[in-house]
Amino acid sequence: MTKKMSRVLAAALAGTMVFGSVPAIAGAEEATGMDAWEAFDETVTIKIPVYDRGAEGVPDVTDNYWTNWVQTEFGDKYNINVEYVGITRTDVMTDYALLGASGELPTVLMEYDYDKLATWATEGYLTEYDIEQFAEIAPTYYQGMVDRNQLQYVEIAGGDYFVLSERPYYETNYTYVTFVRMDWLEAVGYDYIPDLNSQDYIDAMLAIKEAGLAEYPDGGVMLTGVGSDQTYAWRTYPQDEEEWVMYGDYQIPSLGSDENYALLSFLNQKYNAGITNPEYYTIDTETDKSNFINGETFAYGGYISASMDWLTSFYEQNPDAELAVVVQSTELNDEGYAPAYRANNPFGMMIGFSSQATEDEITAAMMYMEWMCQDETLETFQWGVEGENFTYDEDGNKVSIDYSEQSSDYKQGYNNSVDYWCIVTASRSTGTIEETIIASLPQDLPQNFNDAVIENYYNQVEVASYGWAVTDCMFGDSLESVTEYQETLVNLYIELRDQLVVASEDEFDALYEEYAQRYLDAGYQEVIDERLELYNEDMTTKLPTYENAVATTFDAE
Repeated sequence: MTKKMSRVLAAALAGTMVFGSVPAIAGAEEATGMDAWEAFDETVTIKIPVYDRGAEGVPDVTDNYWTNWVQTEFGDKYNINVEYVGITRTDVMTDYALLGASGELPTVLMEYDYDKLATWATEGYLTEYDIEQFAEIAPTYYQGMVDRNQLQYVEIAGGDYFVLSERPYYETNYTYVTFVRMDWLEAVGYDYIPDLNSQDYIDAMLAIKEAGLAEYPDGGVMLTGVGSDQTYAWRTYPQDEEEWVMYGDYQIPSLGSDENYALLSFLNQKYNAGITNPEYYTIDTETDKSNFINGETFAYGGYISASMDWLTSFYEQNPDAELAVVVQSTELNDEGYAPAYRANNPFGMMIGFSSQATEDEITAAMMYMEWMCQDETLETFQWGVEGENFTYDEDGNKVSIDYSEQSSDYKQGYNNSVDYWCIVTASRSTGTIEETIIASLPQDLPQNFNDAVIENYYNQVEVASYGWAVTDCMFGDSLESVTEYQETLVNLYIELRDQLVVASEDEFDALYEEYAQRYLDAGYQEVIDERLELYNEDMTTKLPTYENAVATTFDAE
């Protein structure tokens, strides 16, 4: 038995001893949901974590109108005292470690990342729970997990540890949209948007450059931090599972893999073609945005919202310009690559129950989760009070009142109080996907992009069915090599990558091979070895299979 597995099993045993068996719900003989609930005979206190983001003007996250509303509407009814515990958003692991060491863990521990929950399980912070009892106490919540095919993520090391909230539309990235200069394309004879990862794109940018519309239409921006140089569009599909495990994680760039080679080779081609700004490595994200607004670059992408100031500024600077949205392709490009992208995790929050909590506290926490996912509760928590937090438009749709104009008595928390109701879902619903998209886009611009973004969404749904919307492998234990080498590898990658991009095409291959070995020696070999070790110990998620899977056709050699 490995050291890692021993730690996991030790945590499982510890959790079982603490948890024991779940009692009947607050005096009810059988748990059949809220209709069977009765108040506890003695007051039970549960502690629920909520992010403290340090956002200016946000009410105290542990004591405000909405925390008091929860107590009045839920806690008082069942003799449960609901306390909220502030967790620093930028230092989650430290906060939980301090709480754990002092015996003050909240009743539930929550995070968006699988590896953090897995770490808490191996460190003994979480207790194994009875999922059948959870289904009786919280049948609405449980059925949602069943409907979303999430039960495959509940178990670790043979025990049930995790409960998962919803992430609507997780297989799509429709909220991130790339806008391009359609007027420039038309000026050089294009009536379509070329694939941004193709030779056709390079040809189009050269035509724009030669026409004098922009000196460096491809632009460019410096590489920074985690999540750099994602390679999903350069992979072979269907993916090999071991390759996915070793190289698929986006947090450490996969220098040395076939897909990273293909990506950097393409960036090198663009640089040598003269369409990329030769000073790109000095351009930060704000300068990149300004370059697009000022009419110097071809494309810019960002998350959509009802108010997009950079688009407003663009039209003020370029009143005669015509933009277009890059709509998701559903076909292989001319080189045979898939129009693939990184899907989000197939869940929102992951929730575990504290090993320091009593049986009654865990039962009360399960009741809290069930109450939170009721339609009436969720709608009120997400939207607030009419006239104070939202109004209705002429079509009868809810419209949030600007945060700065909400009265202090009813003011919601960060992003419509998301850090409270995220225990149920990761995003607020406004109806159908069409209604949600329209509500998420500015409607007062010279051009309207509703139809294009809706089409983009449905195309992404189709692409996901082909196996091209990829969720990264998740690991059932903390990766010690990642902890040790991640920062070093990310910084080294940025250095080596920039040298590869600006290299001559003739020297690129030899230089790539040299740098790939240097990267392995700097710790990447240990990272991929440890990932593969966990995979062989059955301590990772598995690569999904797709009935409609479509294979790529490019020649990896």
